[in-house]
Amino acid sequence: MIDPRNDKLADVLVDYSCAVKKGDMVYIAVRGIPSLELAKAIIRKVTDRGGVPFWYYNDDNMTRQFLLRNTEEQIRKFASFHLSMARRTDCYISINGSQNPFDLNDVPPKKMQAYKKLYAKPVLADHITKKTRWVVVRFPNDAMAQLAQQPQEKFEDFYYDVCCVNYKKMSKAMDPLVRLLKKTNKVHIKGKGTDLAFSIKGIPVIKCDGRFNVPDGEVFTAPVRNSVNGILTYNTPSLYEGELYDNIRFEFKDGKIIKATCSGDDKKLNKILDTDPGARYIGEFALGVNPMIKEPMKDTLFDEKIDGSFHITPGRCYDEASNKNKSAIHWDLVCIQRKDYGGGEIWFDNKLVRKDGNFVVPELKNKFTRKALGG
Repeated sequence: MIDPRNDKLADVLVDYSCAVKKGDMVYIAVRGIPSLELAKAIIRKVTDRGGVPFWYYNDDNMTRQFLLRNTEEQIRKFASFHLSMARRTDCYISINGSQNPFDLNDVPPKKMQAYKKLYAKPVLADHITKKTRWVVVRFPNDAMAQLAQQPQEKFEDFYYDVCCVNYKKMSKAMDPLVRLLKKTNKVHIKGKGTDLAFSIKGIPVIKCDGRFNVPDGEVFTAPVRNSVNGILTYNTPSLYEGELYDNIRFEFKDGKIIKATCSGDDKKLNKILDTDPGARYIGEFALGVNPMIKEPMKDTLFDEKIDGSFHITPGRCYDEASNKNKSAIHWDLVCIQRKDYGGGEIWFDNKLVRKDGNFVVPELKNKFTRKALGG
């Protein structure tokens, strides 16, 4: 049955995020059977705009069959085939509706690292994200509703509410925050289990307003690589490569994570951070500002935009806001600073900018509210 909300979301993805025009080749990557309904809406929209859609279906269970048995040579050939398609692509729309987020749980770390290095990096990171107009979106299914601990119908209402926010208004509201970050040198974050300081001087600032992620709602930059010092405790669980991590705590010295613990498997946590030298340094600092997202749901694409949150990311920086940190990983870990999550403060150059998740400087007060940004 056609859900008109998929047509509304397809409008956002096709017209706003990717700006599809006549003659564009549009690569639609689909994961999970429920995602097919949104894919159909996108195919209709792309075709109506004069574009040419083509699609590739996959899910993590299928990927698992490949990763448990493959050789590096097979990954290279797999990547070469997908790269040949990507090179003919003008726009790339990825719909992730994985039905079991734990499907890759038993894939050996060396296999995952080889897959990232030989496929994900050259195809997705180096080509798709740099040479096409692209956007990534999740699709609501039973697995997502379960992780969010919500009934399916209630979760679907939440999902479309979040994804169809007014991104044009959000983009305009972000401009004062971008200007403020650009002129900031020192950032100081205080909170429960957190006392962290670093510099962002000279690092570009990027607003995420629905062009590349849906849902969206963050402004990011990166710390000067060796400037991070102190302790940081995250209060949001993170599902990474089929493993759930919670209460992650890092100690930093001169930019490097010198101690890492969590309430789960410390050995696995540290193994991720030992992937390569850059994995123990930070590649991104961002503030989440989407007023529709209040609670974590163990899905990074949503959690990193939570109202009143920030995320500090071990691993690779983005080229758009580079601090020259290179790594095979990029792990967005989130801390919520609203009062209901213990509160906290963010200071820019010794000036309080955000307290308990709310901006307190005049140019940003009440800019990111449900009333201001509703779709």
